[in-house]
Amino acid sequence: MDNLDLHCQLILEEYRDALPTLEKLKDSVIAKLQKALLRSGLVVTTLEARVKTEGSLSGKLALKGAKYATLSDITDLVGARVVTFYTDDVDRIAAIAEKLFDIDWENSVDKRKLHQLDSFGYNSLHYICRLPGCEYRFELQLRTTLQHAWAAINHDTGYKSGIEIPREYMRRMNRLAGILEMADDEFSRIRAELTDYRRRMQTLVQNGKLDDVLLDGDTFRSYLQLGTLEALNKRIAAINQAEIQDTPFAPYLKVLSALKCNTLGDVDRLIKRCEEDAYLLARHQLGNTDLDIISSAIGLQNICIVCILSTGGGKIGLERMFDALNGHNSQNASLAELTYDQAKHLPFMQNIK
Repeated sequence: MDNLDLHCQLILEEYRDALPTLEKLKDSVIAKLQKALLRSGLVVTTLEARVKTEGSLSGKLALKGAKYATLSDITDLVGARVVTFYTDDVDRIAAIAEKLFDIDWENSVDKRKLHQLDSFGYNSLHYICRLPGCEYRFELQLRTTLQHAWAAINHDTGYKSGIEIPREYMRRMNRLAGILEMADDEFSRIRAELTDYRRRMQTLVQNGKLDDVLLDGDTFRSYLQLGTLEALNKRIAAINQAEIQDTPFAPYLKVLSALKCNTLGDVDRLIKRCEEDAYLLARHQLGNTDLDIISSAIGLQNICIVCILSTGGGKIGLERMFDALNGHNSQNASLAELTYDQAKHLPFMQNIK
């Protein structure tokens, strides 16, 4: 502070008086962004804000204090940062910010449009913003995770410190910047293509073209949303007037794959072929119990059990299924033994040697 002229010292005094207001501004900015991001469904990796420290402000004033008439002329007293996974999410969050805050377009800058060879980590979108009724502006910085990591690495290595580094190191850093920029773009492109793939698969499922749809987590979820197993599960629940509790179906993907189901058409035919025997098995399992809560996966599990046993998989096949569902443990052999005993007298087992 000793090296500051009287004008800058007065600005610093003004800063001390304004600190409570600046802290409230910081908290308000974070709260508004959190609420808007939650409402939009956008997921970010970082949402943070800070009030410029007195030491940082003193350094700024020592360098260029003459350009500021008052404290309110300084645009980054409060700084907020949002870090996203994908480049296109930066623009989505920018649109949110434009609705939440008054943007000082003259002082804002989109560094992504500068296209400098070594600028990847600094390709942030910087908005200078103001909350209605607040005297002080704040800076909002939007960038991707890779851009953020690159900027941190540059800061750590001194790459942008103004100190000359050997040309060979600079060349290698610039090559890495290009690779990361390509990776940033590719991640966004892959996400867009996956979104388009999911939509196409959902359309095929809804149109009943199940043989054209490969079995995977997304397509299986779309198939189940058609209510494929609801009728069977309700029949099973009615045995004991039980409540059906939702449980994940994802573990069954491995089992279905082992049963040579490659498409949703294969799964659909398996269900239709085995669902009656699956119900009979459930009746045998639950008929003498007072169990009043069952898993929503019970129908599919019994379908898999019927398929394994009817194709000669026996107790070993059941144990492998339970290993896939529950993880390998010693109890799966006992569970396979019990399940086999429950099923061995049912009609579909009579021709199994």
